[in-house]
Amino acid sequence: MNRFPLDSHPDVIVEASPNGVGLITLNRPGALNALSLPMIRTLAAALQAWKHDDRIHAVAIRGKSRHGEFGAFCAGGDIRFFHQAATTGNPALEDFFTEEYALNHLIFTYPKPYIAFMDGVVMGGGMGISQGGQCRIVTERSKVAMPETNIGLFPDVGGGYFLGRCPGRVGEYLGLTGQVVSGAQALLWGLADVWAPSDTLPKAWEALQQVQAGNATDFMEAWQARTLALGWQTGEQAALALGALPLAFELEQAFAADSVAGAMQALEAAGTEAAHQTVETLRLRSPLMLHVVLEQIRRARTMDLADELRMERDMVRHCFHPVHLGLGPTASETVEGIRALAVDKDHTPRWNPGSMEAVSSDMVEPFFVSPWPAAMHPLRDLA
Repeated sequence: MNRFPLDSHPDVIVEASPNGVGLITLNRPGALNALSLPMIRTLAAALQAWKHDDRIHAVAIRGKSRHGEFGAFCAGGDIRFFHQAATTGNPALEDFFTEEYALNHLIFTYPKPYIAFMDGVVMGGGMGISQGGQCRIVTERSKVAMPETNIGLFPDVGGGYFLGRCPGRVGEYLGLTGQVVSGAQALLWGLADVWAPSDTLPKAWEALQQVQAGNATDFMEAWQARTLALGWQTGEQAALALGALPLAFELEQAFAADSVAGAMQALEAAGTEAAHQTVETLRLRSPLMLHVVLEQIRRARTMDLADELRMERDMVRHCFHPVHLGLGPTASETVEGIRALAVDKDHTPRWNPGSMEAVSSDMVEPFFVSPWPAAMHPLRDLA
């Protein structure tokens, strides 16, 4: 191990095996491996170093839990840091999102196999460092979600891009509700490639360090041959057999509506338990951000990744600096949402506006106007 040494961070263990696999272990289990700016920088540095290193054939990433080497992939970004930085004017907040989105782009465009062991919680930023992988592995313990509307944010880290490419209106449903789904459900909806029993992951991780191959293609074929005996499953039929279900017809119809109001009306008219539960969930979310998210996913569906991430960078700037609403950072929906969930923990966010009907297009459209000229955009160099 560490044949090709790289700098690690206490919260990110970076190693390279003698057979040429870059191994990354997120090591912040007490925070469910929530990403900090130093963690993002460590990940980016390792991936950049391995990108053109002919000795490295593939990269694998996992999240350590309090109970073992697997079980808590990544719960997202460090939202307590977001709150602290926004309320004190810490410029590191801007760096966080610029560097995180650049990391997401690097993973999506990585020239070597990138294997994500999505065991346990995989939410927000955890999706950003897994969805670009060539092999995304989920288990019976996986809890997959883009829950940003719960804190007055939007599904970022490329969320518009990968949610927009889910079947039917699954992207709108997941993006607006923030619903947590199982590993099998993620497999059915294109957010995972393989379902694996969690107790087989250590053997698969060990096998990564034993396979001998001269190039990335041969390496993946040899490694995947070893996983066949571990009970791993792929494909739609496997997902259905594991209990996954297509999006309910009434939800599919509702989230095809032209507006949030139209979706709510369709759900209320459907009269099913699934529709009722979905309405109740949406009523807990920021009315403003529901409108923003619907617009995001609709736009992102036809955008390439780099442009979609640049759009998200514009959006997140407006989330923390909603000057078009006449508000400062401390009065933003995002700061209020984080306050209610993770700071004061009263779970009663005071959304502004407080109703769906009070949201106007003048409030929504500026989220999609870049505050920077193209030549000055923080993500201008994304190809």
